[in-house]
This record gives sequence, structure tokens and C-alpha cells, in this order.
Amino acid sequence: MTIDFRPADGAVKKRTRKGRGNASGHGGEAGRGHKGQKSRTGYSKRAGFEGGQTPLYRRIPKKRGFTALEKTQFFPVNIDAIAILATLKGVNSVSVEDLAVAGLCRKGVAVKVLGRGVLTVGLSIEANAFSKSAVEKIEALGGKALVI
Repeated sequence: MTIDFRPADGAVKKRTRKGRGNASGHGGEAGRGHKGQKSRTGYSKRAGFEGGQTPLYRRIPKKRGFTALEKTQFFPVNIDAIAILATLKGVNSVSVEDLAVAGLCRKGVAVKVLGRGVLTVGLSIEANAFSKSAVEKIEALGGKALVI
């Protein structure tokens, strides 16, 4: 079996050579029409030019500020979910990896523990961030809120 690396018939057109005599069909003005600014060599329209109409980049109001490129997005996990996980597993410490395995967050995502719910046991919880109410509830029972 031979492999043909040539393009299909009609897929590649010959390039048009402008300004090469009237017989070519592109002689004389070379497709630029008669006279005027656009027919001259070196002409290029400014990017965003709309024929004198106020261009889009000037019609739209300026938006102040900027978007931080390295802003960390935290995945929220509440204390009630962590308490259920700890009682089911029978452990007294919970890490971000444990939360990911249990399906409470995605693997490799920053986790913030929020204070919704009630803790019944003192737990040692590892997370990227904690809310004030979560820290109060964890430490009230003798647990630890460890920021990693």
C-alpha cells in the first residue's frame, strides 16, 4: 500500500500574482481600484477603525480595577459534614485528603471550613482556611483547627 502525501485535487490554489499585466486579470490597479488612500502602498487601517464612527473600544465605559491572577478559590465545607464523616470513620482528626476521599471536595482544591452545624466531639481538623465561627466551635470542645 502506498501513501500519497499530496493534497486532494482542488484543495490547493495557485497564489494570485497582482500587478503582473492586464492579461492576468489583476494588472493595472492590481485589485485596489482607482486612486485614493487605500490604493497607495503602505496603507493600513488602524485596528478597531470603524470608518469614522466612534469605535467599540471608545463606546464602552471604562471598567475600573483588575482581576487578581492568583486569587485562591476556596471550596466550602461545613462542620456538620465533617462531624458526620468523623463519626462514620471513627476518627478524631480529619485532613483535606480525607475530605476529598469522602467526596466532600475535589482533590487538590483549597478547602475552607465553615461554621454551620454542631460538633459533638473534639476534632483536629486540617484545612487551608477556617471561618471564625468554625474555629470557635472546634476549640470549644478541645479540638484543633490546623491551617495548612
